[in-house]
Amino acid sequence: MESNLDYSKLCIYCFQVLENFLSKRNIDNIPFPEEFKGKSYPLFVTWRIGAGKEKELRGCIGTFSKDNLEKNLMRYTLRSAFKDSRFPPISKDEIKDLSCEVSLLDHFEKANNPVDWIIGKHGIDIDFDDQKGNDYSATYLPHVAEKEKWDHETTLKHLIRKAGYKGSLESVYKNIEVTRYQSIKTALSYQEYENKK
Repeated sequence: MESNLDYSKLCIYCFQVLENFLSKRNIDNIPFPEEFKGKSYPLFVTWRIGAGKEKELRGCIGTFSKDNLEKNLMRYTLRSAFKDSRFPPISKDEIKDLSCEVSLLDHFEKANNPVDWIIGKHGIDIDFDDQKGNDYSATYLPHVAEKEKWDHETTLKHLIRKAGYKGSLESVYKNIEVTRYQSIKTALSYQEYENKK
């Protein structure tokens, strides 16, 4: 990742896409930040609502596919705002209370075992089968375990449940394959967006 880029421009772009979409204005003519054109990353777009440190998750969807950033950022801005099945779609009334986070992912590596990753540094993607051969997978971005003050075991237990598995944790724990990764995360509140745009 390039340290000299202004990653906050990606959040500005997400807010512009969301505002235009909710106002029924054209979203295809929003200028994409010039310095990010032609770049490809796996990414996640996260929306939060509220003030201070107590912001609540409002939507988070992304992709591990390393695809064109310009194409994917618009797509996942809208998916995370309107298609996260855990939440109702974001409404126009909520925009002023939102914060946007964009996480660009890299350094994907197979972990040697389920706890071979560093809290606060690595995100983890788990994959496992149950006794019937059903496949499960889920991910947490690098900041999640640290923010929740979870250790490795607690993080994995939450992630197994997030994957939708309802059976005994012990029965699948030894079958878990973990891929660890890192990210550059940038965040912007609506007020910061208004000041920057």
